[in-house]
Amino acid sequence: MRTRILEILGQSSKEYLSGEEISRQLSVSRTAIWKQMQTLKQAGYEIEAHPRRGYRLKNRPDLLLPYEIRDTLSTKILGQGEIYYFSEIDSTNIEAKKHANLGCPEGSIVLAETQNGGRGRLSRSWFSPTGKGIWLSVVLRPPFYPYDAPKCTLMAAVAVTKAIRNVTGVKCGIKWPNDILYQGKKVVGILTEMSAEFDAINHVIIGMGINVNIKEQEFPAELIDVATSLSVITGHDISRLTLLHAVLVELENAYEGVIQRGFSEMLDEWRELSVTLGKNVNVFGGGREFSGLAVDIDNDGALLVQTDDALEKVLAGDVSIRPQIG
Repeated sequence: MRTRILEILGQSSKEYLSGEEISRQLSVSRTAIWKQMQTLKQAGYEIEAHPRRGYRLKNRPDLLLPYEIRDTLSTKILGQGEIYYFSEIDSTNIEAKKHANLGCPEGSIVLAETQNGGRGRLSRSWFSPTGKGIWLSVVLRPPFYPYDAPKCTLMAAVAVTKAIRNVTGVKCGIKWPNDILYQGKKVVGILTEMSAEFDAINHVIIGMGINVNIKEQEFPAELIDVATSLSVITGHDISRLTLLHAVLVELENAYEGVIQRGFSEMLDEWRELSVTLGKNVNVFGGGREFSGLAVDIDNDGALLVQTDDALEKVLAGDVSIRPQIG
């Protein structure tokens, strides 16, 4: 009911609307409308009540509610299916997988104001404070083969980087394969998970954690030197709703481009936005440890590292990449 009340108030163009009219449209009592108005006020909506004229919506809080998202979203697929919204959840990726397995439409998204079990690649935990970021998972059902699915991580990184640059002006870049950094500190993490048969993908879940309005002092001590947020970088808060819209638009554009033309153009965009290529790196994991120069990614999205002895191919999902010191 709260979403419908917001929709009705939003359509009134900031003019007053009587409680009687709202109750008529929703087929509930005026007392029920009054109770919902109090709940909305407690949630941060600035609603002006006039004894004779009714209610008027003056300002909205920065909440990622389904109605708020759909109100001005220009995509054709992403966010146009189901939007599963939670004030608190263990992990948006876990929830997205549950709905994907139950057959939710492609383009469905899961959003949470906070996660208490958010995780990144290699099962690392992800700091997800309430109302301070975009904790999002997207359900895709791509027509390409399972071996192409890992490149969805690179595709998402390109889309999110472009969205951040367009909305905030922050010149962040991509650290292979799934992090977005600003001056060496992480702003975004991406986790892609897949369900597939031998020759077909059932679904791909792309999970994204974007640090939007986390204050520097709010980061845990172990993250202060390695993570930052867009508000710390810019010096002011960023509209999460505006950034979410931009992310969904850019991701849909990238996804449609990949379906129509393959991954080649997207991989070129990734190269242009990379902060890994041309840098000396240390590679850890998968039973290997070596150092070298990150020279390129191949057509599968694997990182190519030139060591003193050979050109090494590093696959996503089994390594960590760290800048080489000295």
